[in-house]
Amino acid sequence: MNAFFLAAVVSGFVAWLIVRFDHLHSHLSADHDLTGVQKFHDVPVPRIGGVALLAGLSSAFVVLGLSLDETRYFWLLLVAAPAFFGGIVEDLTKTVSARSRLILTLLSAAVGHFLLDATLVRLDVPWLDMWLVSGGTFALVLTMVAVAGVTNAINLIDGYNGLASSVSCGAALVMGVMAALLGDVWLASIAFALAGALLGFLMWNYPYGKLFLGDGGAYLTGVMLAEVAVLLVSHHAEVSAWFPLLVLLYPVFETLFTIYRRLRLHQRSPGQPDACHLHHLVYLRLARWHVGSRVPRDRLLRNALTTPYLLVLWGCSAVPALLWWNNTPLLLFSAGLFAVTYVWLYQQLSHFRAPRWLIIYRPTPAVLATSTRTSTMPPADSV
Repeated sequence: MNAFFLAAVVSGFVAWLIVRFDHLHSHLSADHDLTGVQKFHDVPVPRIGGVALLAGLSSAFVVLGLSLDETRYFWLLLVAAPAFFGGIVEDLTKTVSARSRLILTLLSAAVGHFLLDATLVRLDVPWLDMWLVSGGTFALVLTMVAVAGVTNAINLIDGYNGLASSVSCGAALVMGVMAALLGDVWLASIAFALAGALLGFLMWNYPYGKLFLGDGGAYLTGVMLAEVAVLLVSHHAEVSAWFPLLVLLYPVFETLFTIYRRLRLHQRSPGQPDACHLHHLVYLRLARWHVGSRVPRDRLLRNALTTPYLLVLWGCSAVPALLWWNNTPLLLFSAGLFAVTYVWLYQQLSHFRAPRWLIIYRPTPAVLATSTRTSTMPPADSV
């Protein structure tokens, strides 16, 4: 757990430096687009939280690597380097295409295959495992697709304050606990260091959004989570291959559903951004805190109220994963139940049929004033 605290302290301190001296770099680092379809902030905010994450992780890995004489911590930083580089350059220049960033995440997965032997060797599906067990080209390609998919899934859910980072922090902790229970100190320390770095960043991201994760932070987090997931399954035969998938099912299913929705329902490119994700619908339909208010604090609080809903949804798959980590049939059932729950909730929200018990509502002062004027009750001084 020392790695957790060290990464948290360093990440939080670097995040504070970024926020404190944003006037020196905001012309490069801040997100000045306040009108985009997926923009929900009122002032420019630095989006280089990935720098704080990298600092936290690097400090923990250096200490761990030197104290345990373990070079694989340094190799892991090299594995994440291509994806992080593409993301942080995009954060600073806004010129890196989505295709280029995808290629760099695929490259990170390939580097992990060669440096750490991080390769999917089974999916606990017999007819697929026949192709994977040899660890050949098919296994490498599937691993690259899986790592790139998780990485982009984390980036996809990075829409509201604390959402991607809190889900990722929780996922890292769950996989870290599993690795610790299995006696895998190396893998557990990696997961706990990632969770600590994310927690240090969260102190400046949630609830007031003083610093954003950015593409660099999302890609760094996604690659680290994906590598831990792959290594956990490849190193421990007793762990079901569906355990890490359940832990990461919310962002993964969000990505798959988004691709389906954009292609089949909206007839548009899967890469074209929109504001129809589940977290957007939660913001619009459930977190109804001072709806219509233009006061920045009201909008910030409404933004922050969105994250707890999705954390509960993430827990619907993460808890069964931890309970039945070695039972593939139960994990498959849990995955199916999560998918049904997700689609039901999405349909309810998109058709304005949100369950009333899920809604957090507080009217704006203007609405309160209107309701007071139209009330049939006599004024207080006439009673």
